[in-house]
Amino acid sequence: MWILPLVGYTGVVLGFGFLTLAIASGLYYLSELVEEHTVLARKLLTRLIYAIVAIQALLALIDRFPLLISVVSIASHGVYLGNLRHFPIVKLTDPVFLLSCVLVLVNHFLWFRHFSTAPSPSSSSRYPSSIYDRLEMPTFTEIASYFGICVWLVPFALFVSLSAGENVLPSMGSEYATGGNLGTSDGSLGGGGDGRARRKKGLVKAAVDWIVECVGESGGILGLWRGDKVRRF
Repeated sequence: MWILPLVGYTGVVLGFGFLTLAIASGLYYLSELVEEHTVLARKLLTRLIYAIVAIQALLALIDRFPLLISVVSIASHGVYLGNLRHFPIVKLTDPVFLLSCVLVLVNHFLWFRHFSTAPSPSSSSRYPSSIYDRLEMPTFTEIASYFGICVWLVPFALFVSLSAGENVLPSMGSEYATGGNLGTSDGSLGGGGDGRARRKKGLVKAAVDWIVECVGESGGILGLWRGDKVRRF
């Protein structure tokens, strides 16, 4: 068969493309909701962090999860909580934000190594006490659920909710992100030389807009379509 495999590959590519567009559209919509309901979003994120910290503590006490990795994970969520100080504004050069990005990778690596290593009799309470007992290993669903809720959920929610400092409208408290003063001696808004206000934009929206702009410019340069915003060299 020659044609059917080609049809199958085409279907896989189209399905992956539609799935990517659906995820991007959902994230864009969530970012819009957060911008409209910032107070409620901050309360939900705070309670979510507290709930995950409680789950981590229960897993360490009851299910005997490794204590050191659990402490690192709980401390990481404490650092994530520090990003809510000026919610939904975030300064990309803020040490707390940079440390949060590093801790996301560290948590993923530590827990991935933990679940990919076979348990030993001295480190796992689930190890069988006799030859008639069955070794109780976590299933793929349990591991995936743990990663989705306790490792990725809060960083993902922060990524959807936070707004980059360079896209923040000058207002009370925005000096943290813009690094400037709200007003000037002539009564105009600070932070922009041309006097135009900068609109607040979430990180997800900024990323999606940047990708769309890059694709549009690349297609225009290659001659795939005509665009008014194509850069001329």
